[in-house]
Amino acid sequence: MTRISRKLRNWTYEKLDLPKDIVFNLPRLTMVGNKELFIENHQGVIHFSPNKLILSLSEGSLEIEGSELIIRSILPMEVLIEGVVMNIKYIGAEESH
Repeated sequence: MTRISRKLRNWTYEKLDLPKDIVFNLPRLTMVGNKELFIENHQGVIHFSPNKLILSLSEGSLEIEGSELIIRSILPMEVLIEGVVMNIKYIGAEESH
């Protein structure tokens, strides 16, 4: 991201009082207990099994570990996971190299 682009996004966030997840294309996670996880702003599924889900993000990836995981619904930018969520890990773009 260029310096000018970063400054414009920061200005937009500060002046227009918009949520950071929208302005910076960050993932938004909503969790209900450890039984349901709703993730917005993902870029696609990298890996899925009943014990692990890895989602691509605009910068990095998100790893969800658990048991009996199922994808209840998936849309281009949203995914709803059900099962027993035990661990959520954000892996930044700089960490994945």
